[in-house]
Amino acid sequence: MSVRVDGPLPTVLQEIEDAATAGFAGVWIGEINLWDPLTVFAALGGRAPGIELGTAVVAVPPRHPLTLASQVLTTQAATGGRLALGLGMSHRFVVQERYGLPFDRPARRVREFLDVLEPVLDGAEARAVGATVVGFGGVGAPGATRPPVLLAAHGPRMLALAGERADGVITLWSRPDYVAEHVVPAVTAAGRAPRIVLGVNACVTSDPDAARRDVAERLAVASTLPSYRETLDRQGAAGIEDTILAGDESVVAEEVRRFAEAGVTDLVLFPSGPTADHDRTTAFFAELARSAR
Repeated sequence: MSVRVDGPLPTVLQEIEDAATAGFAGVWIGEINLWDPLTVFAALGGRAPGIELGTAVVAVPPRHPLTLASQVLTTQAATGGRLALGLGMSHRFVVQERYGLPFDRPARRVREFLDVLEPVLDGAEARAVGATVVGFGGVGAPGATRPPVLLAAHGPRMLALAGERADGVITLWSRPDYVAEHVVPAVTAAGRAPRIVLGVNACVTSDPDAARRDVAERLAVASTLPSYRETLDRQGAAGIEDTILAGDESVVAEEVRRFAEAGVTDLVLFPSGPTADHDRTTAFFAELARSAR
């Protein structure tokens, strides 16, 4: 489940605890110019036991992998080994306009970032000289274990890189048939069986058309971002609203089943709709999560 981070920090921590109590297997927090997800999880510490704590995602461009490794291992130790590290390149307008950094060669940048990050997370020292990243040395974090590393990916090159180098992929706004025909084959081409983590907007409702209109309005800008736009175009979708799971419990349950058959291992829920539908959606997915354990 995706947790909102637009409230005071104690409220965010309570939402994570509530998600654990409800039965969700994991909570995911992204970087959206609000609370830092890794710091939030470190502040949570040992609370909400039994639930995975995922970043979806931490942006690669503004960080050096050695600095990130130190923060990741600290958070991993603070949470008792429950972190799942999702990494991504973010978007061109964020990297260039917000950070003033280059966005060229994204696949190479992520690959070279991993050349430094991965050995350090494993407790070794990095010795890497790449065209975009240079890193030497390690991080002293006694007792900290390596968390799973997942890459945000949409296009073929990044999907293949996720399957080759990471423990899984994080992607968004894909229908089951698209996952089965494009995402899974690209990620598993290296012969491994990584996690397929998919973020979905969902609304358990008696008015699915209203739910789609709501998503179309709220996420209109996101539907235009190049990486998302390409994924939507490959599916013939006008916008993110065409990928929402909307309908009553039986309709949404059938879509969830189709995602599982397509190869999705983890669904990250973005509840949509007015308060009543939002709560109905959250309760329904919590019941699905409990029944899957």
